[in-house]
Amino acid sequence: MLNIHNLSVSFGGEYLFEEISFRLNGGDRAGLIGKNGAGKSTLLKLLTKDMAYDTGTIAMEKDVKIGFLRQDIDFEQGRTVLEEAYQAFVEIKALELQLDEINQQLVERTDYESDGYSQIIIDLNDVTQHYEILGGYNYQGETEKILQGLGFKREDFDKKTDTFSGGWRMRIELAKLLLQSNDVLLLDEPTNHLDIESIIWLENFLKGYPGAVVIVSHDKMFLDNVTNRTIEISLGRIYDYNKPYSEYLVLRDEMKQQQLNAQKNQEKEIQQAERLIEKFRAKSTKASMAQSLIKKLDKIERIEVDEDDNSVMNVRFPISITPGKVVTEIEELSKSYGEKHVLQNINLLIERDSKTAFVGQNGQGKSTLAKIMVGELEYEGHLKLGHNVQIGYFAQNQAEYLDGSKTVLDTMIDAANEKNRSKVRDILGSFLFRGDEVEKYVKVLSGGERNRLALAKMLLQPLNVLVMDEPTNHLDIKSKNVLKTALKNFEGTLILVSHDRDFLQGLTNKVYEFKDRKIREYLGDIDYYLNERKAQDFRAIEKKQKTVVKKEKVKTGQNDFQDQKKLKSLKNKISSNESRIAELEKEIAEIDHDLLLNYDATIAKPNFFEGYQKKKDNLEELMKRWEQLTTELEKI
Repeated sequence: MLNIHNLSVSFGGEYLFEEISFRLNGGDRAGLIGKNGAGKSTLLKLLTKDMAYDTGTIAMEKDVKIGFLRQDIDFEQGRTVLEEAYQAFVEIKALELQLDEINQQLVERTDYESDGYSQIIIDLNDVTQHYEILGGYNYQGETEKILQGLGFKREDFDKKTDTFSGGWRMRIELAKLLLQSNDVLLLDEPTNHLDIESIIWLENFLKGYPGAVVIVSHDKMFLDNVTNRTIEISLGRIYDYNKPYSEYLVLRDEMKQQQLNAQKNQEKEIQQAERLIEKFRAKSTKASMAQSLIKKLDKIERIEVDEDDNSVMNVRFPISITPGKVVTEIEELSKSYGEKHVLQNINLLIERDSKTAFVGQNGQGKSTLAKIMVGELEYEGHLKLGHNVQIGYFAQNQAEYLDGSKTVLDTMIDAANEKNRSKVRDILGSFLFRGDEVEKYVKVLSGGERNRLALAKMLLQPLNVLVMDEPTNHLDIKSKNVLKTALKNFEGTLILVSHDRDFLQGLTNKVYEFKDRKIREYLGDIDYYLNERKAQDFRAIEKKQKTVVKKEKVKTGQNDFQDQKKLKSLKNKISSNESRIAELEKEIAEIDHDLLLNYDATIAKPNFFEGYQKKKDNLEELMKRWEQLTTELEKI
């Protein structure tokens, strides 16, 4: 399907990767891993021809369609969620316009016996058949199913896309991609803006995807659940094995150990040969033997051990001054966005040096409360910050606050003050921005590099409280571990919004679960919380909640006779409606067929056109009625 051979790319004279080769086949679900800046996103852009490569070839079979989920998206203003999602069906939408034009001509023209009118009927049949083959009668239902799988509710469909956050717009872009008939899917950090329920849905979707999938992700569980292959980019080389992420790591360690053992054995043989050469070289009778051993040594291919890129950032969050015992006190706090109530009568006390986790589904108010605490949102109720509290805030979309037209160095200098401006280069160095890398423009940085820069920028302000909203998005696995260590060693107060269990383990001593506009306190770490919820991880809780909801619906339906009666009546009406729709569609199709085979005889029938149009009008009314009935059924 896709064949990459001896591909090389360089920037500023240095190779990002050199002469890498691999092949993608249908059914491959490859996890593309590596450090931030290793070249993962660059490789995806090369495969889609968004960028040019230096040397090598990218060959693909004829008519292969590639879909690419980019990190940067740009929507046309004014479209609704559904309208934007329908952009996935370019050919179907074009055919709909053709059908509208043809039907308009049928309404306006009265020259029923002319060749032109006959040609319109032929065109109608051709376009209708093509429309049906492409799934024209199914795409709207499929679109709604995909959008709901990615977390949208039916009432969201008619809202404008510009009323949604960047994360939700990314979900729309992902929906468009999944709706297209692509042979290859390239997904750059697809889970960054998804909640647990949507991640589970996406996992199941990708497991059954017939084409090839390449996923850039730092979500270990997602990679393990979806991929059957791992491609790692490290120090300009790639390592490619048919194993999911965790199994690949074990295999890589085993292979490296084998290389080390083989290298040690070879070194022993070389040292033995060198000792013999020294011994024989001084004796004339053994000189020829010494020369033979020297030639043999020259021919030996030295075993090399694969290098690992172990460079990691060095993070430490020093506290400015000691605050009062109470960091923040919240009483009867509520927050609404229009008619949508997110938080209602929340009471919360955060004390000095506490380590707190905010957990729960997306949209339950975790980020909202974090923004309220740092003064970014208005609210109802009371919130009081304690004495000498200085908050450092890392937003979920922190990288979006950076100016792409500035360099890394200018970004830091502009944020610094007289006291710490001289330390800017040292701070950048500890976050792996060294040498000429500080002159890079922010707009060319990878997502992980932008996050590292945002973290570095935080160190320029005085803080004794850290509020961090999904700080691990875009960070590679090694950087995640370094950040986790830094937060463990942080001597101030920590409030952490995250759904990453691995990251949260051992970091916090209190958990607040956000659900149904309320919060619930668990006096322990994340493992204690999960144990109390009797679940292994957040995904298990999500699945458990869905099961409980289903059981409650069944129970309610059994107990409520009126609802049960109404439900049965609606289903009967829908079934009857669908049968009539099927009959009419069949009758119209037969008429269209007769028109093609024997146009003159067909139109000669008494009141033919009036009857034909009446059937079409009836079908349209039945379709509208079906939509009303199914909407009522969904509400129940």
